Amino acid sequence: MRRSQDEDEGELVRRIAAGDRRAFDELYRRTSPWLLARLRRRCADDDVVADVMQETYLAVWRAAGSFAGAAVAGSAVGWLWTIAAHRLVDAFRRRARLNDLPAVPLAETVAPAAEDEVLAGRVGQELEQALLVLPPEARQVLRAMVLDGLSVRETSVLLGVPENTVKTRARRARIALREALS
Repeated sequence: MRRSQDEDEGELVRRIAAGDRRAFDELYRRTSPWLLARLRRRCADDDVVADVMQETYLAVWRAAGSFAGAAVAGSAVGWLWTIAAHRLVDAFRRRARLNDLPAVPLAETVAPAAEDEVLAGRVGQELEQALLVLPPEARQVLRAMVLDGLSVRETSVLLGVPENTVKTRARRARIALREALS
């Protein structure tokens, strides 16, 4: 029996934890284009990006059982990005140890005020709850356009839907978010 195309990524990860190869293939099909785009924006070396992609999906296969998902109000896509980001940092560290990368001077950072941190946490929780109410296709469009910074055309190619559909979903998602947050 074939599962619905709208099955969320969290369910796919749970099925992967049970050893379901088809769920892994579906998760890869859905997430690899945007993950590749995000990694390429952070690293210009295609070999490093390819290694990080491979290590990330290998980690997903091995650690799918540890995904807490709804228990910690996290998303499977967020979990996947966290794995990839850690793998990318590890790759940078390996290259730095080999002196392949020139030293980058670190800019001084200013710690945010406690009030700013509390407000950001509260707003973040409200936004996260509002995002959970959106249909999966609307969340995908917002992730691609807002979080990943893709254009309408790039989002269209990434999701395999017409550009006008992307525009409509983005508009409806923004209206729904505005109503949920007001």
